[in-house]
Amino acid sequence: MTKIGFVSSEKPDAIKSLKMMEQTYDSVPPEKADIIVALGGDGTMLKSLHDFLHLKKPIYGMNKGHIGFLMNQFSEKNLKKRLDEAIPYKLSPLKIKCFEKNKKIKESLAFNDVSLIRSSSKIAKIKIEVNNKTRIEEFLGDGCLIATPAGSSAYNLSLRGPVIPVGAKVLALTPISPYRPRRWRGALLTNDAKITLYAIDSKLRPVRAEADFMQFENIDRLEIELEKKLFVNLLFDPGHDLEERIINEQFNNS
Repeated sequence: MTKIGFVSSEKPDAIKSLKMMEQTYDSVPPEKADIIVALGGDGTMLKSLHDFLHLKKPIYGMNKGHIGFLMNQFSEKNLKKRLDEAIPYKLSPLKIKCFEKNKKIKESLAFNDVSLIRSSSKIAKIKIEVNNKTRIEEFLGDGCLIATPAGSSAYNLSLRGPVIPVGAKVLALTPISPYRPRRWRGALLTNDAKITLYAIDSKLRPVRAEADFMQFENIDRLEIELEKKLFVNLLFDPGHDLEERIINEQFNNS
């Protein structure tokens, strides 16, 4: 028998569903589960990916939030059958290294996206380096964002960045409100690329790094690359897997 561990967001509707699912199905703590079922929205899924990465357990999301791009449709019925038939998607995080102005170095992971973005009213100036080679000497704008395929339909899409099919093995580097170079609209990079963003005049033009739901202030330099040794298997119902959702998003004009 598959052992299921349930978690949920703190919203009343999700907590109510959590109690109902725990009563309907035999449940165990996530640490003892074969599969973790997360009830909530995409924020709940992102938190679960971070919280349970070390367990190396597959995670199946059920939408009790708003958009639920990373979630399956909620239903209290036939859960075990759905889990048996679910399609896994191997999701690896971005590994980031933040070099702060106080000389401290902080590391973190992001499954959706990472951005270096201005923290004041002054426009940010950023040097962009890919694979130890300068690609843009001085970018002026609100900042830059690096998105994984799973995160390419989130903030990246609102910036008019490309939606990436999961099999493409690329990352999106997308400008945030670019001013110079005016014609630059971003780049697609192989997922083994090392991206380094340098804050120019960071004392006068402070910037911060944002990685999923985490934030790091007063950044001088930000290094990003995909951490392929770490991954979580995200589970989707047949016909509603992440690849299909990403394809659909590219034809969604609503």
